[in-house]
Amino acid sequence: MKDAEIDKVISSYTREPRVRNLERELGTLCRKVARRVAEGNTEPTTITAKDIHQYLGPEKFDSEIAGRKADIGVATGLSVTPAGGEILFIEVATTKKTNTNNQLRITGQIGDVMQESVQAAFSYVKSQAEALKFDPSVLENDIHVHVPAGAIPKDGPSAGITIATALASIATQHPINPDIAMTGELTLRGRVLPIGGVKEKILAAKQAGIKKVILPQGNEKHFTEVPEDIQEGIKFLFVEHVTEVFTEVFA
Repeated sequence: MKDAEIDKVISSYTREPRVRNLERELGTLCRKVARRVAEGNTEPTTITAKDIHQYLGPEKFDSEIAGRKADIGVATGLSVTPAGGEILFIEVATTKKTNTNNQLRITGQIGDVMQESVQAAFSYVKSQAEALKFDPSVLENDIHVHVPAGAIPKDGPSAGITIATALASIATQHPINPDIAMTGELTLRGRVLPIGGVKEKILAAKQAGIKKVILPQGNEKHFTEVPEDIQEGIKFLFVEHVTEVFTEVFA
């Protein structure tokens, strides 16, 4: 079995920071080959991509950004679950307000801390209308923030800059490149605070085909934990303030 086929199993059939599932999938391949031998086919066997599909079935994981195009109000984030790092999409839409006061709706089974991150990001972006050169009335409409994969609970503050970027995108009508992923807690003053799970998040970005990752400056010291082969092919930007994120994303 060549390296290319092993990489195929890793990227398309496993999604974890360790190797338990990889061992399980490779074990399945070995048992399939052993059965062929037991049935009388004793010729040396080389596992090909076609064999992988035949023995392991349809791919379990696709690139989350494959086929995605730059879009307004959709930002790519990074999160950590018990299974490892994950790609996270934040979607924002506006609709004409139905009441005197505008409504901020938050959906996607997100926890209290993440809901507070949405509130903080909304307040910050709304305060930056002049700097970002958008009409403040845009954010006086009803705002809907949604995090897809609604069956999976999500929480934590690390999506702060991702939420703010999606809100800024909808306000300014600037699209966001899906090849750029980001993670970082956001304060009401726009500062970007360190987060956890750096290694797992970068591994998730690598597996998803992300080309650029934006991280808090405070996490640069944790960068040594990330193997060089995982870093390869990804550009990294460390920021202290969310305006640096906006400059990079909306350039």
